[in-house]
Amino acid sequence: MTTELKKTLRDSAAMRWLALLLLALAMFCSYIFMDILSPIKDLMQETRGWDSTAFGTMQGSETFLNVFVFFLIFAGIILDKMGVRFTAVLSGFVMLVGAVIKWYAVTESFAGTSISEWFNNNLNYIPGFDELGISPFYKGMPASAKFAAVGFMIFGCGVEMAGITVSRGIVKWFKGREMALAMGSEMALARLGVATCMIFSPMFAKMGEHIDVSRSVAFGVVLLMIALIMFIVYFFMDKKLDSQTGEAEEKDDPFKVSDIGKILVSSGFWLVALLCVLYYSAIFPFQKYAVNMLQCNLTFTEVPKDSFWASNTVTIVQYIIMLVVAVAAFMSNFSKGKAKKYTLLFIAIIALIVFCYMGYMRQSAETIFAVFPLLAVGITPILGSYVDHKGKAASMLVLGSLLLILCHLTFAFILPMFKGSQVGGVIIAYITILVLGSSFSLVPASLWPSVPKLVDQKIIGSAYALIFWIQNIGLWLFPLLIGKILDKTNPGVEDPTKLDYTAPLLMLAFLGVAALILGLVLKRVDKKKGYGLELPNIKKESDKVNEEIMDGEELV
Repeated sequence: MTTELKKTLRDSAAMRWLALLLLALAMFCSYIFMDILSPIKDLMQETRGWDSTAFGTMQGSETFLNVFVFFLIFAGIILDKMGVRFTAVLSGFVMLVGAVIKWYAVTESFAGTSISEWFNNNLNYIPGFDELGISPFYKGMPASAKFAAVGFMIFGCGVEMAGITVSRGIVKWFKGREMALAMGSEMALARLGVATCMIFSPMFAKMGEHIDVSRSVAFGVVLLMIALIMFIVYFFMDKKLDSQTGEAEEKDDPFKVSDIGKILVSSGFWLVALLCVLYYSAIFPFQKYAVNMLQCNLTFTEVPKDSFWASNTVTIVQYIIMLVVAVAAFMSNFSKGKAKKYTLLFIAIIALIVFCYMGYMRQSAETIFAVFPLLAVGITPILGSYVDHKGKAASMLVLGSLLLILCHLTFAFILPMFKGSQVGGVIIAYITILVLGSSFSLVPASLWPSVPKLVDQKIIGSAYALIFWIQNIGLWLFPLLIGKILDKTNPGVEDPTKLDYTAPLLMLAFLGVAALILGLVLKRVDKKKGYGLELPNIKKESDKVNEEIMDGEELV
């Protein structure tokens, strides 16, 4: 038995985390573009004529090709055949192409063009899709919304391909090490994109005396250019790793259709996949309407235009404070000394209070919802580290579902009771949003690192693709349903800030109940079949030796 003495990039903690940073920054940029129109739903109705149905249909179109043309399945095959680095660069390019199309669709110059006229006169009826009720367009849908939907579909193909690629890349660089911590940290950084979007998208749209929503989308396009650069840098770093290890990229391991069958017969896989679609369907679609929901359930007073709180300067200041919260909370997880750890936590808490105060003083729903990922940034690494060393991944999924239910019911019934109470309503909103964000952090820290325990390493890309495909069904359906339910339950309401969100929020709470039930079933199945979901990811040396002995016996 020989011991490999050669050090690789993967053996260096700094290089491992640099690879993770490149992937996380790319996803950070993609998360910003994903919700770039969410905080300006009211402006889309005022300036482009998009009602809730048009807005929801366009938002749901992001996952249409992934679900109904099975692009995500093909993406998984591409990932297994061509490898992480090729698929990462490809996904970055596809995202950028779709984003440019969406940007042009919402520009003022698009109106009146021959393309606009064509979209007005076409795609009003698609045989088969209309009969099934799954068409991404409908008669009367604004041409700008239709064309934006086309671009968003293409972007959606790229962003979901990037999602499974990043997950596979983290497994490649961190398997047997701090994998849950890495996945949780990646998602924590990526979700700062939500706060970034909420803060800057309205600022760009309202910049100057003339409102132009296309400026917000252009901001997202520039960031996706940066994301592509991040993937290209990762390409060369990953190639260097393979040259050091002597391993061939995954493309040399031919994909077999029969491999999909191996995944589909796993009851653990199906429970994780269904739990994923239920949980994410109650979060991502909600994000697209959350700002408008707060506009409808909170009482705001208009801030004087010449006030500091209405200026672009306060936007920059608040964002800097947000970064202080995120960095201090995140770094406190890695501080060995108690004094340094608690000092960083104290800084994070004080900065968070200042951030919330500024959001209140700005009297805008988007700056209030921007607090959504901040608590998650601080606790996700803790949760990931706990799963790595202690386990209990399935239990965390159950806890996440309970918090999810509680938050949506609070938004549905308790928050409206404080309508008219500026301070009380904002406090309830902040607490609920922070808890919802912490609930969201339980998923990446526990669910995604569990997938390698359910399937063979060779087909893990296809397994992630299948989960993402199932998840995308919910991400297509529920933005559409929320929009239609809003229009049905608010007949004759033309003011986008006067809508009743009770029915959509109850629907999302029900998804949480279903996820809770599946989480409890998953715990029982894991205990019965021994998938190891409740076991730690980092094995002790004695466990590794025993595993090697068992593998040797199997070979004999």
